[in-house]
Amino acid sequence: MSEIKTLDIGAKFSHATVGILKNFEGKLFIKEAVGATSCEISFGTLPNGAAVPFFHSHYDNEECYIVLSGAGRFQIDNEVFDISEGSVIRVATGCDRNLKCLSAEPMCYICIQAKEDSLENYSMADVKVSERTSLL
Repeated sequence: MSEIKTLDIGAKFSHATVGILKNFEGKLFIKEAVGATSCEISFGTLPNGAAVPFFHSHYDNEECYIVLSGAGRFQIDNEVFDISEGSVIRVATGCDRNLKCLSAEPMCYICIQAKEDSLENYSMADVKVSERTSLL
C-alpha cells in the first residue's frame, strides 16, 4: 500500500507526494495531506482483472476520473464503455459508477471529487497576471 508524504507547508501552499506512480498501489485520498478546501483528490490503482470492490454514487459531488496508465471498462448505471490511458470521465451525482482493469499492466488513475455546479470562474476568468521576478 502506498502512502502520501507531506514535503512542504507554507502559509499559502502545501506540497505532498505519493511517490513514483509506476510503483503506486492501492487507493489514497490526499485532501487531509494537502489541506484542500475545494475538492477531494485520490490516486488509485487496479491490477489486471480487478474492479473497485463496490458501486457508489454521490449526493453532492461529481467525480472526474483521469486514467494515467492501463486500460479497462467503466460503468455508469447500466452504460459500459472502454477506457484507457488518457481517458477523462466525468460522472454526475446520483448515478452508480465503477471501473475495472483489463490490461496486463495495472490501471493507475486520479479521481477528483468536487461539488456539482459549484465552478464559477475558471481558466483566464480567474487569473490575475502579476509582475514578479522569477526565482526558478
